[in-house]
Amino acid sequence: MNLGGDGHAINDHLTNVGWSPTQVADLPAAQRIQAQKRFQVGLLITGTEPTVSDAALEACVKASRGTEWVAVCAPQALESSGFRDLVLGFFFIYQTLPLDCSALGWFLDHAEQRAMLRQRYYAPMHSVGALGMVGHGAAITHLRQQIRKVAMTAAPVLIGGESGSGKELAAQAIHRCSRRSAGPFVAVNCGAISPSLIHSELFGHERGAFTGASAQHSGLIEAANGGTIFLDEIGDLPLELQTNLLRFLQEKTINRVGAVRSLTVDVRVVAASHIDLAEAVLKGRFREDLYYRLNVLPIEVPPLRGRIEDVPELAEHFLRCCINEGSTRVDGFRRSAIAAMQAHHWPGNVRELHNRVRRAVVMADQRLIGSADLGLTAAEKTESLGLDAVRTVAERDAISLALARVGHNVTLAARELGVSRMTLYRLMDKHSIAQCGQ
Repeated sequence: MNLGGDGHAINDHLTNVGWSPTQVADLPAAQRIQAQKRFQVGLLITGTEPTVSDAALEACVKASRGTEWVAVCAPQALESSGFRDLVLGFFFIYQTLPLDCSALGWFLDHAEQRAMLRQRYYAPMHSVGALGMVGHGAAITHLRQQIRKVAMTAAPVLIGGESGSGKELAAQAIHRCSRRSAGPFVAVNCGAISPSLIHSELFGHERGAFTGASAQHSGLIEAANGGTIFLDEIGDLPLELQTNLLRFLQEKTINRVGAVRSLTVDVRVVAASHIDLAEAVLKGRFREDLYYRLNVLPIEVPPLRGRIEDVPELAEHFLRCCINEGSTRVDGFRRSAIAAMQAHHWPGNVRELHNRVRRAVVMADQRLIGSADLGLTAAEKTESLGLDAVRTVAERDAISLALARVGHNVTLAARELGVSRMTLYRLMDKHSIAQCGQ
């Protein structure tokens, strides 16, 4: 994109050394060509100062995701704080005039290599994994297998797992894989509804059933007719409501508050709880008969610390989501940030990771997020370990990162790590790293 520099001379040089440049002279032309074609490298040529606003340039550069940008400009252009921030935030490298053709060729070659690496690394991360779940580790792969199996039946499913681990995501996946996928999916947080209202919210009420009931109201179970109702934190359901829910599970009928007749509904129940319901039964806080009615097909969502190999991929997924939500110059993570995330214990699970990435997108001052932006320190996992243990952790993390970068292709990962395939298989077995995604 030539916005005031010696574009023709540069274009001729690039053509002579084997590049096939597409030259445009203004921003609208650049935007039109970007909509039609994807480029691995973008070159901005400008003189003393760009002929368009910094904000317009930033929007153009950000619209070309996956493109590595190089700037050629007059030294005076960098005296503008806006242009300087643009180059620091979004450009791979810059060169000042007068032009050094050999240096420019070197810059463009390395920008292309970086774009190719970015494409190979981010390609599996830009698309949400099967069933809407991100990750290729053994734990999440096993969960997907369970979901596909239970989805094909109409029996109730009980999902266990810590808060923030993704139980509702698993419930949505069950619904999408089931024969009811065309029907509604209704999610209810049983702990978030007032005990005095939950009966009416779940089962509905007739007009005049109680003070303020000025019209008939269909409950959430009725609203899920033909589909799935997800009862999250079902352990918080009052005991008297547990009796009504048990009757619904047994008879497939509900009674609105104030009604004299039962309604037949066709709804599959998927329930979840972060507490141990079997223990709640022993303590008298949950009905034993309801527990056995719900616990027909139990599945467990693993905590994030149990699938730590998926953390880089999840972080990249959340970063892409944050980038799509609004304006930001952040475009990736530093190695120190990846190491810090893999060293963290994640007591808040996937929800905590999402929130830390959102915070980092706001707080980061540079293009790549560092560990401090995430509120993490890379040393927290190894500071109390001996040298041998530190080496073990580093070896495992290097293997996990290499596999994530190449989409879990063992051959490519072995090439990156500089070892044979058989050596990599042995190391994967040593560190209990599953071969997934192939």
